[in-house]
Amino acid sequence: MNTTAYAITGMTCGHCEGSVRSEVAKIDGVTGIEVSAASGSLVVTSESALDDSAVLAAVDEAGYRAVRA
Repeated sequence: MNTTAYAITGMTCGHCEGSVRSEVAKIDGVTGIEVSAASGSLVVTSESALDDSAVLAAVDEAGYRAVRA
């Protein structure tokens, strides 16, 4: 199992969290997603190492910006 953390800007509520969770869940191999608007964080657990660009693109698709923490 691999765990990778990201910092996200622009999230303000539970709907924001849901949007990010929904997009990241579409990435093959993702087994867990923890997202918090309060802390501006995203932690993705996966079966194997994920391509950061896929996660960043998913967050962008949800309408937010992320960087690997």
